[in-house]
Amino acid sequence: MTRHNEAAGLSGAEQVTLRSPAELADALPYVLGFQPDDSIVMIALHGPRGRFGGRLRLGIPRIPEEWPEACDQLAECLISGSERRAGRPDGLILFLCQEPAEGESGQEAMERLRPLAQCLRTACGRLEVPVFEALCISDGRFWSYVCPDRRCCPPEGVPLALPGTSVMAAAATFAGVQVRGSLREMEARLAPLDAPRAEEQERALDAAGAELVPRILDGGGCAAVCAETLGLLGRMLDRFRAAPPVADTRSADLRDDGLLDDQEAATAIIALQDRRTRDRAAGWMEGVEADAALQLWRALARRCVGSYGEHAAAPLTLAGWAAWSAGDELTARVALGRALRVDPDYLFARLLHQACNEGVSLELLRQCVRREGADRAVHAAVHEELERLGGLEAAEPVEVREAAGTAGPADSAEPAGPASDVEPAAHARSCDTGAAEQPAEGKGGGGQEERRPERGRPGTASPGGEGGPAQASAPGGRRRPEGRPRTRRRSGGRGARSRG
Repeated sequence: MTRHNEAAGLSGAEQVTLRSPAELADALPYVLGFQPDDSIVMIALHGPRGRFGGRLRLGIPRIPEEWPEACDQLAECLISGSERRAGRPDGLILFLCQEPAEGESGQEAMERLRPLAQCLRTACGRLEVPVFEALCISDGRFWSYVCPDRRCCPPEGVPLALPGTSVMAAAATFAGVQVRGSLREMEARLAPLDAPRAEEQERALDAAGAELVPRILDGGGCAAVCAETLGLLGRMLDRFRAAPPVADTRSADLRDDGLLDDQEAATAIIALQDRRTRDRAAGWMEGVEADAALQLWRALARRCVGSYGEHAAAPLTLAGWAAWSAGDELTARVALGRALRVDPDYLFARLLHQACNEGVSLELLRQCVRREGADRAVHAAVHEELERLGGLEAAEPVEVREAAGTAGPADSAEPAGPASDVEPAAHARSCDTGAAEQPAEGKGGGGQEERRPERGRPGTASPGGEGGPAQASAPGGRRRPEGRPRTRRRSGGRGARSRG
């Protein structure tokens, strides 16, 4: 599948051959469409030239004791998802991306993450899929955990190419593809407002909760709250539609924040905790309406401050849905990932995240949302897609347990760049790549002989590829009844939320 390529107007025919670890490291932002921060990135390779297939990203767990379990789940997630889409991978490429901690050098960060790389290689080896290359990117340099040759992979690391000068950058520029900055920068657009604005907004949320929650919990008043809220949201949407465009994202967000006052934002946030109101708002998903809706949901997510952090799950999920419906899958993944971090049990976000990873038809989802509740619509569409693929055993989102403080749920992603082959021939001449074909603990878990590409040819990258996305999943969790607001878990019980 080539969803990002189609969105960017690419045919997928442009091929880029990457021949060394340096070119692989430089290509990563163009493969993902952004600079990954604090991330594990795994990319499946197919065929004798190592065409890129499914790929998966997960925040690096901060607790090393949780690495083995996370590695096992990630390996299974990428390999099983790739099998459903493009066949079993012939190998994998692994990236660990993390900036040094305070007082730490890039080389020290690389050594600290070495056990994680070994754990991932072992997990993949147990599934008989070798890791051909494992790179750490930190502090503007990269290191290979696989290559023992100091001539090409010295202990002090190798500087990354200047932005825009790599072979992948040239091909992406020619194809009209741009990298959207770092993951951290994208997530900052969804982060809560800072003080003193946050304190004023929290007071407004307290007042709105005291007024609206009793009405929402009262069956007779809930319909009236829904109608009033939709009218309010419609007026907000008109405001965002009429605002002139702003190119700079920071300036655009500041402008959007100024289009809402605290009280109306608080009213909208509290009312969106009711599933019926949220489902009606999910209908704003096409054309100019979707663009304005994305701005609105993003601005409301930033207003979920202080003790109302979990309330952001609703506007964040709506932001993800509006972005995906408008063809911006990358923004959708970031918004849905943040929604699942603030509330891992939020069903609409979990289902949309899985639908995005399964490549469910957008038009099918839009048709379902027009005539049914959002959760039911997405669940039906995901079920239909899995049935078509013969993968009904995955109809429930697979749980990828997240360690405290990680960067988000697992994503699978199509590349944003041009199609490419990674055939590290130059690297093969200077490095003993045979080590890459073995799991971390010797030969015991290596791939079957007929699956291994020729020694010294560690794979091919096809960022636009035919492999399609790997199955990746949102963190699981127990289900809560739909459509029923609940009081927040805090002293005083102000406000209400509906999980789902």
